[in-house]
Amino acid sequence: MTDALPDHAAAPTIRYAYKASLIGSAHQFELTDGGLSWHIAGRSGTWPYAQIAAIRLSYRPVSMQSRRFRADIRHEDGGRLAILSTTWQTAALMAPQDKDYRVFIVGLHARMAAAGSRAVLTGGLNARIYAAALIVVVLLALAMAGLLVRALTTGEWTGALFLVGFAALFSWQVGGFIRRNRPLTYGFDHLPDALLP
Repeated sequence: MTDALPDHAAAPTIRYAYKASLIGSAHQFELTDGGLSWHIAGRSGTWPYAQIAAIRLSYRPVSMQSRRFRADIRHEDGGRLAILSTTWQTAALMAPQDKDYRVFIVGLHARMAAAGSRAVLTGGLNARIYAAALIVVVLLALAMAGLLVRALTTGEWTGALFLVGFAALFSWQVGGFIRRNRPLTYGFDHLPDALLP
């Protein structure tokens, strides 16, 4: 949500809030002239844009919301904030906030760039975790291919059909996660579209 300010103001204030769980208050963030202002569980603070040391964008689907994105923000003193693109509404509903999340993240990057930030901007998973995930996916693919060959050679057509269906579902779910979370670095002027709603 954006609040329009008079023409003499430096920039409009951009706010974003989400509930990380059903219990507890919302995590609230605001882009102000003084920096990134936050209020989480009774704690609050403002981080000047030039003091933000790193941002990592990632795609983090969960069972109740397949389109969930996350921004991990690190301050130069070691403090960390996480901003999610979804919010809990009821025990069975996690709602996406795609437009508001995107506006907030793009606005944060623009203000950091204007402040002359030297933050490290990365996307996806850590390179070691990504490599381990690729190895696991390859091993599972080989195991499923072996089971499929065995089912076909023994005439187990139902089993072969089940394996083909399972492989298609697995490729769709896990393949999207692996593709979007490829480790990368980016600049303030080229945010990765795959890691934003």
